[in-house]
Amino acid sequence: MKTKPLKKREKEPFFERHLGPILITPSTLVIFGILFIPIFYALYMSLNRISFRGADTIYKFAGLQNFINLFTTDPWFKSSFLVTLLFVMLTVATEIVIGVAASLVLNKKFHGRGFVRGLMILPWAMPTVVNAVMWKWIFNAEYGAANGLLLKLGLIKTSIAWLGTPRMAFFCVFLANVWKETPYVILLAIAALSTIPEDLYEAASIDGAGGWKAFWRITLPMIKPVLLILLITKTIWAFQTFDLVAIMTSGGPQNATNLLSYYIHFVAFKQTDFGSAAAMSYVLSMICFALSFVYIKVFMNKDENDEKKIKKHLKKKLAGAHEG
Repeated sequence: MKTKPLKKREKEPFFERHLGPILITPSTLVIFGILFIPIFYALYMSLNRISFRGADTIYKFAGLQNFINLFTTDPWFKSSFLVTLLFVMLTVATEIVIGVAASLVLNKKFHGRGFVRGLMILPWAMPTVVNAVMWKWIFNAEYGAANGLLLKLGLIKTSIAWLGTPRMAFFCVFLANVWKETPYVILLAIAALSTIPEDLYEAASIDGAGGWKAFWRITLPMIKPVLLILLITKTIWAFQTFDLVAIMTSGGPQNATNLLSYYIHFVAFKQTDFGSAAAMSYVLSMICFALSFVYIKVFMNKDENDEKKIKKHLKKKLAGAHEG
């Protein structure tokens, strides 16, 4: 019995064939408007000298002059850049070291671990402005908690002007940032540690590896992807630090805490030099992009099969031990 040939499927309506692109078009336009238009407009501003005359804003094309002036005629930019670089290196290194160390402790089983983990999140959940105000009160020279505690303990005889001297002010901003941002590192590190199989550590102990050796050969390589994410995000966030400086020190004293983000705000809204501010914003963005690229290249150039090799080697040892 012969079967009739199937009829060609009728062509779907235009709306049904293009339903996906139609649905995502509004959100795509919104993202483009929010993200890309300001980026391109900031680039346009960085290539112009902007002046205000009454209610009018005058743009005069300057090419790359704004960028050249940053490195030739603006001494504040140089000092701000060096201070920012030092701040970023210290905060990122400190937060990752303390965060990973704390996560190793909190990953162990002990009574009240859930409560301690929940308590650990509080500093990170606190708004940055509230955190800055809190630390400004703590380091107040006259009635701050820091001086009060040290005086009670007899460690100092007179109050310390924490935010009144360059080195102390830098340390205070650094401490406030570390206290606020380290819980984020702990959170991600704990999540990474929970994915490491326990049999790897069992095999390592059979292989004669102690705790420190197991950390370098198992823990660190296994959490390497998370460390890469932390390095990139923490570096970018450290370069963007603004609230702490604006509230605690206003860039002082003697520009000791004049980080680039705050200096950009100062040039734009205090000196109304939006061209130079836009140029500095692009320089800051390029620095963040370059460092992120370096991090990725350094991590990816290492053996990508570290995790597989570790598992294969240790499982062989474990299997041999069980057979024996």
